[in-house]
Amino acid sequence: MALRLYNTLTQQVEPLQPLEDERVRMYTCGPTVYHYVHIGNFRTFTFQDLLRRYILYKGYKLTHVMNITDVEDKIIANSKAEGVPINQYTARYTQAFLDDMEALRIQKPEKMPRATEHIDEMVELVQKLQKNGLTYESDGSIYYRIRGFQGYGKLSRVELEDAKAQARVDSDEYTKENPRDFVLWKGRRQGEEAYWDTPLGQGRPGWHLECSAMSMSYLGESFDIHCGGIDLVFPHHENEIAQSEGATGKPFVKHWVHGAHLIVEGEKMSKSAGNFYTLREILDKGYSPRAVRYLLSSVHYRKQLNFTFEGIEQASAAIQRVDDVLRKVRQLSPAGQDDHDLSQAVTKARTDFEEALDDDLNVSEALAALFELVRQANLAVDAGKVGEGNRRAILKLFQGANSIFDVFQLEEEELQDQEVAGLIEERVQARRNRDF
Repeated sequence: MALRLYNTLTQQVEPLQPLEDERVRMYTCGPTVYHYVHIGNFRTFTFQDLLRRYILYKGYKLTHVMNITDVEDKIIANSKAEGVPINQYTARYTQAFLDDMEALRIQKPEKMPRATEHIDEMVELVQKLQKNGLTYESDGSIYYRIRGFQGYGKLSRVELEDAKAQARVDSDEYTKENPRDFVLWKGRRQGEEAYWDTPLGQGRPGWHLECSAMSMSYLGESFDIHCGGIDLVFPHHENEIAQSEGATGKPFVKHWVHGAHLIVEGEKMSKSAGNFYTLREILDKGYSPRAVRYLLSSVHYRKQLNFTFEGIEQASAAIQRVDDVLRKVRQLSPAGQDDHDLSQAVTKARTDFEEALDDDLNVSEALAALFELVRQANLAVDAGKVGEGNRRAILKLFQGANSIFDVFQLEEEELQDQEVAGLIEERVQARRNRDF
């Protein structure tokens, strides 16, 4: 059965049908590296990782690109406040993000381009838009004239006259012809140190421009999947479509997939509410990366997740249930003959698991199928009814499931988890000693 995903563009659940027969080309919005990444972002990155892994599980080849935004207003302000060059400032938080990805077992995409390494491609994209009559200049900056693009609003369903929509468009402190237009190239202002000398003049790219240029550089002018958080639908992804299709005249992305936000202890996450957490702060409290990953993965990506510390503990207990039965199955001395009922239970669990994930990544139903098998396997082990074929089938099923969820303790992973725990302890000590 084909994987079916909700497409924000069409507002329907549709089968994944790659533009190339066997290869899926996917772009996922990565972090802006001005600080440590918070758990709300990692909810998005975790769902994107599940999608990546299930695409591979289905047998497709995959080219996955995730950008690193390493030039942006907050980065410029923070690096200036610390008195360090931008590249030095962003290198620190880029590496921190990669370390956090590893702790959460998020697979690295095939490509992780940095915005500052693709200025030439961004300039070329702006030049194409200029040629197509979709830009204008004001005070040294270059803007996209959205009135010139007839398809604007098709992703977000936003009306150009919507006052609320206007308020959410870029609030750049640059002079615009129309408040709904957005900046492509920010002209250098007096005293600004973050700029590039280009045919467009001295300046730096706008945020929306970066993703269009980098995605098309690696995936082509049209590709299969673009992912991100629901907050990026408008204006970021809407502007990406306008830029990309305005330059090429071709459909930009076939399938747009967006994940819902998380809340913390029932409230919106914010520093003022005291419930704003980076992943590192959660792990420094002693919680397992596997339990955090499980919690982030356990709710359908289009449903809001309530992140609680009780939830992490429940996730840890759920993982332990699976770990315990897998250890029993590995260590038992199999009965001479396979148990027919258990064989059927394994087959049903595999079918239910895959059908659930095929249905728009329905993780709750997929996990329910696994835990029903855990229950039946426990009963069979206690009754001495597990044959060698049963044992191999159970372990094979969980190996496949773990290639997607990557939270269960398979025998060969025990050392890896100990190493992760050791690294967390080292980081805790470093924080105590203020040795970052």
